Amino acid sequence: MPQTKNDAPAGTQPAVVVMGVSAAGKTTVATRLARELGCRFVDADDLHPAVNLAKMAAGTPLTDDDRWPWLDLVGEALDAGAAQGGLVIACSALRRAYRDRIRTHAPGARFVHLTGSEGLLAERAAGRVGHFMPPSLLASQLALLEPIGLDERGLTIDVAAPADAIVAEAADWVRTQG
Repeated sequence: MPQTKNDAPAGTQPAVVVMGVSAAGKTTVATRLARELGCRFVDADDLHPAVNLAKMAAGTPLTDDDRWPWLDLVGEALDAGAAQGGLVIACSALRRAYRDRIRTHAPGARFVHLTGSEGLLAERAAGRVGHFMPPSLLASQLALLEPIGLDERGLTIDVAAPADAIVAEAADWVRTQG
């Protein structure tokens, strides 16, 4: 799997963002990764203001102006969590600019990008019941997605693998990052 640079401050606790489009398995992987690393888990969806959730539930993609305050909250939560024993957060973080915004608050953030074929992701999205994010927004997320750059601290994992294997690979990678 592609890995990128490691410049986490020495002695810091994990500050990990499990990222990707809707239906990639962010919450499942991030919850299990947090348990494996012995730290807390937060779902960035819980940090969205009600207006953002309503827009997405109505099938309206968020604009960058909708996202900036939310990304600030994500970065602040990640930084505070790292200072309190570590944190794994599930967050789409689709564009480089969004990850940069998170890093302004949490410079030691590491990103685990869950990726998969459009067909697999669409199948997963269609099978979800009661989620605020409709399957119709998957295409807009895929169009917006910018993979982790070589100069970003990140790991990309294909979600076609079993969840246990994904979590094990991510945990091993995080442990080697400082």
